[in-house]
Amino acid sequence: MSEDRLVDIEIKLTHQENTVEELNQVVCQQQQKIDHLEAICDALIQHVKELSDGAAEQRTTNESPPHY
Repeated sequence: MSEDRLVDIEIKLTHQENTVEELNQVVCQQQQKIDHLEAICDALIQHVKELSDGAAEQRTTNESPPHY
């Protein structure tokens, strides 16, 4: 194998290693964002359930007796 060809392969390998590292960082950042968004969704779901339960309780306490 010629020296120039070997150098070219080493350069390409170095670029690929850098690209893989950059992609790994992006994947890690995206996973952190996904985890954060899942936590927000869970909190919103819990909040909606609490509001729904509170509204149901208000309806039962504010209802008039059936004979009205």
